[in-house]
Amino acid sequence: MLTQRLLTSDKGGMWVLGILALTCILVPILNLAVPENSPLHVSTFTVTLLGKFLCYALLALALDLIWGYAGILSLGHGAFFALGGYAMGMYLMRQIGDRGKYGDPLLPDFMVFLNWDSLPWYWLGFDMFWFAMLMVIMVPAILAWVFGWLAFRSRVTGVYFAIITQALTYALMLAFFRNEMGFGGNNGLTDFKDILGFSITADSTRIGLFLASGIMLIIAYLACRYIVTSRMGRVIVSIRDAETRTRFCGYQVESYKLWLFVFSAVLAGIAGALYVPQVGIINPGEFSPLNSIELVVWVATGGRGTLYGAIVGAFSVNYGKTIFTSFYPEAWLFPLGLLFVLVTLVLPKGLVGLFSRFKRHDKRSDDAKQEDAP
Repeated sequence: MLTQRLLTSDKGGMWVLGILALTCILVPILNLAVPENSPLHVSTFTVTLLGKFLCYALLALALDLIWGYAGILSLGHGAFFALGGYAMGMYLMRQIGDRGKYGDPLLPDFMVFLNWDSLPWYWLGFDMFWFAMLMVIMVPAILAWVFGWLAFRSRVTGVYFAIITQALTYALMLAFFRNEMGFGGNNGLTDFKDILGFSITADSTRIGLFLASGIMLIIAYLACRYIVTSRMGRVIVSIRDAETRTRFCGYQVESYKLWLFVFSAVLAGIAGALYVPQVGIINPGEFSPLNSIELVVWVATGGRGTLYGAIVGAFSVNYGKTIFTSFYPEAWLFPLGLLFVLVTLVLPKGLVGLFSRFKRHDKRSDDAKQEDAP
């Protein structure tokens, strides 16, 4: 009943969720039940690629929630994504045990190589899945709360907020590159063996991770849709459109923005945690400011302020990126930049806005035919 209420006036979202649900049903069947020599077979590589796209879509959804509805442009959401990924990576590293290159049952290989004699205190507890998942949520949430409280309390907005969020992720990238931090330095965390006792390279595990990513994306979409259609969502939109007037009406603007920013950071952290076991590595490059800027391109391309447009944009841009990097590995950034320029100039409402434009055109044509009819 709640789902029906949320999607009543969200036809675009219904279509996207329907396609996601159908994909989550068909892909496992076509991968596990259809023979490899069949043209209908979906390879494990494709399953992993789609699972990665689902994680990107969840990250784009997190950004669209704060940028599209609250007007908070964050160029540092890659930091929350990477922190969630590192929390998952630490759990996966602890699961290796004595199967590593150096055979140490407690220390990861990179710590043995660097002559560490004991496990750092902040690695304790990551041998337990529930603790790692708690950290996936808590670490991005705490960082977002502290950072957001300081920024919003000081009324930092607009381009200034975007710049300091970019500085945040850049500072974290430099810190995680240091071997002294205890996170693998430049190489990061990799060589994972299993998750929850299942081999991480097995086809069934890949399907499980793919399904987990798809289900989490659907749940996150419904949660975001609930927020933006609630009374709180109307206040958030009013903050985006007229923050000063909303504050004069008696609303605690900073509290609304902070809560939404923290929730968005948690979604980004979960996306990172689902991403790492599917790609098999997490390193400081995920903190790169370029990744966060590219994330903005996904949302803008799909359609800012629609939620489902962020999902469409993440899939469209990353699929195009996959194609361009295959055929033009040295020049793929140029088509990406051209796409962003064209969307900005020609499609300010993104790809979903283009579909809406065609729909309105067809409706006007039908109305004109009815008026001309005798």
